[in-house]
Amino acid sequence: MTSRSYGQYCGLAYALDLVGERWALLIIRDLIMGPKRFSDLNRGLPGIPSNVLTARLKELEQNGIVGRRVLPRPDGSVVYELTEYGQELEEIVLRLGLWGARSLGDPRDGELPTAGALLVALRASFQPEAAGKSVSFEVHIGEAVVHARVAGGALETGEGPLEGADLVLAGDATLRRYMSAEVTADEALKSGRVAITGDRRLLDRFGELFRLPPSVVAAS
Repeated sequence: MTSRSYGQYCGLAYALDLVGERWALLIIRDLIMGPKRFSDLNRGLPGIPSNVLTARLKELEQNGIVGRRVLPRPDGSVVYELTEYGQELEEIVLRLGLWGARSLGDPRDGELPTAGALLVALRASFQPEAAGKSVSFEVHIGEAVVHARVAGGALETGEGPLEGADLVLAGDATLRRYMSAEVTADEALKSGRVAITGDRRLLDRFGELFRLPPSVVAAS
């Protein structure tokens, strides 16, 4: 537990003692996607000083939320991953991300999309009841590239491009507004701020499969 405790006998207060330090939840967000090397975490969290990342990982390890292990040879790298206790935060982080997305608005100066943020958004907004035939997507926002496969009602996500994706989408915050039904697919495409490669009908499918809650702030 951090030294700056809230000093209250309360589950929420203690949870904030454990994961409430700056950057901690974003580290957990990225580890939800799977084990990562220190360099992977550092690259996926623009703006985090290396010493702060080291300190947060140490705190999360001490609190039993994150563990580390050495990959088998020939790799031999050390990776960080969520413990069983830490994995229980996944649903909490996804729900908190959906709540925050309602006030997200457009990016402010210096705010960059990251692969971790996109992957969490896709996982949090996934509508399994809308899944039908298998379909795959590749999504580009800025320099961040991720992919998603939907098959058998289940979602599989990952960083980077996906060879043979059924639909490739590229865009900016307009894509978020489409996912929250603030603009239609046709409006998003007509704006020129969302572009696709593939069957136009699959953009409608994407909007059915990945739905964000409506925004509570006006678009800029």
